[in-house]
Amino acid sequence: MMGLFVFRERLRDFYGRYSMYVTPVIHFLFGLAAMLIVNKNIGFMTKLTSPVVVLVVALVSSFLPYSVTSLVIALLTLLHLFSASMEIALVVGVVIFVIILLYCGLQPGNSFLLVLTPMLFFVNIPYAIPLLIGLGGSLTAVIPVSLGVFLYYVLLYIKQNVGALAGTAAAADITEKYVQIIKSILSNQTMLVMIAAFALSAAVVYLIKKISVDYSWYLAIAAGVIVQLGVIFMGDVLFSVSVPMGSMVLGMLLAVVIALVYTFFVFAVDYSRTEFLQYEDDDYYYYVKAVPKITVTAPDVKVQKINSRRRRAD
Repeated sequence: MMGLFVFRERLRDFYGRYSMYVTPVIHFLFGLAAMLIVNKNIGFMTKLTSPVVVLVVALVSSFLPYSVTSLVIALLTLLHLFSASMEIALVVGVVIFVIILLYCGLQPGNSFLLVLTPMLFFVNIPYAIPLLIGLGGSLTAVIPVSLGVFLYYVLLYIKQNVGALAGTAAAADITEKYVQIIKSILSNQTMLVMIAAFALSAAVVYLIKKISVDYSWYLAIAAGVIVQLGVIFMGDVLFSVSVPMGSMVLGMLLAVVIALVYTFFVFAVDYSRTEFLQYEDDDYYYYVKAVPKITVTAPDVKVQKINSRRRRAD
């Protein structure tokens, strides 16, 4: 166990020294992963799936903030959809524009969650998002996550029905097509259940981690998973929402592992050395619970080479 703490301290020290180089690499990987996932799932425009285009977008992303990168990915997604159907691109474009007006213009700091949430859905590990934002974020992060879930189900609906939606139609049928797309998206009960599950789970995790009890972060992770499962099962009973059991269980287990790894790097404390302090001033009595962090010093190993004396010739 001590070796893991030493590794953590070395990793922190490495990031502290080379953050100006590590941060662009993380942005590059974020842009690269986003492009690959978009091209794999809705890659209707073959020109955008070229490795050269993918690398260029990823390289440009390494110098941009997450909010701008998210906007670039959204524009490229619209180009893919426009290649399949102008009506689809228009509907999704309006949705993205409304999202930008409602949220990104006010709090762009968490806008990367709009892209990260659909990405994790497409790779079947979305259940980690509520746990992570509950542990390390704020309650306002529930908004971009919920909008990200909405965007995922919009793209999933288009992916599953692109053949019917992209078919040629007379001018009189265009309005009917718009109505069909919007109605199918808004009436998706699975989407509504997942939004509720993620929002409630993130709120529960955030509130429980704030409680002054031992192992509050671990309790918060367990409670967050239980809330997600409970809401999904309730949706299955009330609305016949179908979620693949195997992928859900595997996704939950991976989410717990990811949350535990995050907790290890961010909130490693030693509850065995907890102290309770009490002091007062003219107006208040203060009761403080102090839990020390687990910190170790990376060993500084120095190897000194000792040359054996040469034997004198007889």
